[in-house]
Amino acid sequence: MARNKYPEVTVEKILETAQRLFLEKGYDNTTIQDIVDELGGLTKGAIYHHFRSKEEIMDALGDKMFAGSNPFEKLKGRRDLSGLQKIRLAVMMNQSDETQIELTKQAIPILKNPHVLARMIDSNRRTLSPRWLELIEEGQRDGSIHTEYAKELSELMVLFDLWLIPSVFPGDKGAIHSRFMCMMEILEKMGLPLYEKELEEKFMSLPYFSGTE
Repeated sequence: MARNKYPEVTVEKILETAQRLFLEKGYDNTTIQDIVDELGGLTKGAIYHHFRSKEEIMDALGDKMFAGSNPFEKLKGRRDLSGLQKIRLAVMMNQSDETQIELTKQAIPILKNPHVLARMIDSNRRTLSPRWLELIEEGQRDGSIHTEYAKELSELMVLFDLWLIPSVFPGDKGAIHSRFMCMMEILEKMGLPLYEKELEEKFMSLPYFSGTE
C-alpha cells in the first residue's frame, strides 16, 4: 500500500468534514461512517490511522479552533490595555466565536464520559493556565491586579467554564448564574476583579445554558 505523502492534508480534510457534520447533524447524530461517506474516497481505516475515536476528532477540532482564534495571541502586543483589561477581553473573545460556541455546545454531552473530561481538564491546564498566568503577572506589574496568588488564580480560571457546564455540574439557569456570581466574588476577593455586567450577560446568553434543568 502506498504511503500517504501528505498526512496533514488528510487530517485537515477529516477535521473540516467532521466540523461541518457536527454543526449540521449534531455530534451525537454523526457517526464515523457519516464522516467517511463525505470524504470522497478515504476509508474508515484512514480516519482511524489519525484518530482513535470521534471524541479525539472533537478534541482536535477544539485545538484547531483555539489556534485559529487564540485570544491570547491577539492581545499579546496590545500596549493600550492593562493586564486586567486583557484578561476581561480574552474571556469575552473566547465566548464570542459562534462556530466555537456551537461546537462546544455539541461537545457538552460527551463530558459525562470521565475519560473525556479528564483529558479536557489536563489539556486546558497545560495550554491555558500558562497564558492566564502571563496576563495576571502583567497585571501585577502594571498595577491593575493585586494578588499574592497568581499561579493559583491561573489554575482557577481553567476550572471556571467547567463549573458552569450543566452536564458536569447539573443545575438550572438560576443555579448557573449563582455559580457565575460566586466565581466573580471569589476572584475579586483574591485580587482579580474580573466582573463586568457585559461579561455576565454574555455568559448567561450562551446556548449551553438554554433549557437546563
